Order: sequence, then C-alpha cells, then structure tokens
Amino acid sequence: MDTEVQLTVIIPSFNEVENLRIFLPELIGHCRENNWQIILVNDGSSDSTKEFLKSLEQETILTVVHHKLNKGYGAAIKSGIRECQTEYLITFDADGQHYIEDIDRLRRFLLENDADMVVGSRKGLKSSSHFRGFGKGIIRLIARIMMTVPVHDLNSGMKIYRADLAKKYLHLTTDTMSFSDVITLVFINNRHVVLEEPIGIKERTTGQSTIGFQTAFQTIMEILHIVILFNPMKIFLPLALLCLFLTGLWGIPLLIEGRGLSIGSLLGVIMGILLFLLGLIAEQLSLIRRNQHE
Repeated sequence: MDTEVQLTVIIPSFNEVENLRIFLPELIGHCRENNWQIILVNDGSSDSTKEFLKSLEQETILTVVHHKLNKGYGAAIKSGIRECQTEYLITFDADGQHYIEDIDRLRRFLLENDADMVVGSRKGLKSSSHFRGFGKGIIRLIARIMMTVPVHDLNSGMKIYRADLAKKYLHLTTDTMSFSDVITLVFINNRHVVLEEPIGIKERTTGQSTIGFQTAFQTIMEILHIVILFNPMKIFLPLALLCLFLTGLWGIPLLIEGRGLSIGSLLGVIMGILLFLLGLIAEQLSLIRRNQHE
C-alpha cells in the first residue's frame, strides 16, 4: 500500500444496496483523487449487495469484506478496522445520509487540532423521529451522569480517529449498534483528545433504519458496562453510601428509643459494606481487563 495514504473510509453495510448505488461511485472518485482507501464490510446482506460489489472489483482503492451472516453494526466496523493499514480511519454509514465533503472537514479539523478522535456532530439537526430524538437524549443524560463526556453526539456514525488506538481498544467494544457510543467513551476514559465538529445529514431516500427500542436499551447497558470497567466506584460507592444512609434513617431512631439495633439495620450495614468491597474488587478486575491486551 502506498505509504502516502493516510486515511481509510470504513463503511458497514447491511441491506443498503440501493443507497450504495447512489453514493459509492462518487465516494470512490473522491477517495481516488485524495489517494485514500475504502473498506466496505458487507454484513451478511440478503439483498443484491454482494452482486453489486462484484461490479466494482476493478477499483483498487476499494477493499470488500464479506460476512457470511449478519454479525451486527459494531462487528462490521471492527472487521474494517482490522483490515485498515492507514494512520487514520473514518466511519461512514451506508444509509446515504452523510455528505462526502464532510470527510475532508473532519480530517482537516483533526489534523489542525492534533486530536485522537473527532466526532461528526449532528447537534441542532432535526432527528428522523421524535422517538429516536428522545432516546438519544436519554442516552446522553445517562452518560453524563455516569462520567464526564465532552461531546454531544455520542452515537454519531461519522467519526474519524487514529487507527492504532482503535485496534488497541477493539476488545473493549461491542458488536451491536452501541459501538459508536462505546468507542467514543473508551477514547474519553483513556484520556485521549476527543473533539466535535458539525456535519450535515441528508434524509434517507431508500431502505429502513434498524434502530429501535432494543438498540437504546443495549446502548444504556453498554454505557453502564463502560462505567464499571473504567470507574466502578462511580456506581458501587453511591449505592453503598445510600444503603448506609437509609439504614441510619431507619435504625438510629430505634436506637435512641432504647430498642436496640434491629435485624433490618444490621442487614443494611452489612449490605453497604459488601457493596463497598465489591467496588474494590471491581476496581482490580477492571484494571486487569484494561491491561490484558497491552
């Protein structure tokens, strides 16, 4: 591969052949002009994606990875990252909603600010549905309660970041739609420079989004997993203190009245201590897991 190539565009695709027909030829032309690479991961599509991609076999800048079965959005991106050989990579959704010129914008912003990741922010843009907008708001709120998050659009599908760091943290990410949120939180928690730059979004013209309630639930659970992985005491310590506080509210009045310490109060104290000790154990386990691939 040409050593001057510094960017790979990774496209996870599942049953998006109609959108690929629209934007992929233009994207190939743009990447050829800039000496960039494209890795398209066909995630077990049941439409004619495979046949369409065969017609592009002559494109030397395009690498196609086929999954025999649908493994998930995150798994498709991870396959692309493993194949990536450039210094930087950018994820680009196959639904045709991203603008190709935003690739140049994010790349330029990353280089100018010496960032490790730049998130393509859709802040202020209208969501495709009120339900999805509400769901994203809940996810952002939970993430901010649990940790310090310096960016707004955690789950943006368009992000540019250093390929070596992405490969380093692949074992901490998921195979599902929550990959976008998790990889951003992993970069943030490992003290890398994560910035945000506005991008535009087009209306989807064909196909149907697979994002729903299950995706939101999976994302919230993965955020909790990331918090437990990087800062377990953020969860266990408040629970332990809450348990001891409630025990005090219940037990101290009885103790003052001379009725002694009730069984419920003893149970609450033990529960608080156990939660604190579990937090200490979780701290050690998280340290082992974070360092196991280094």
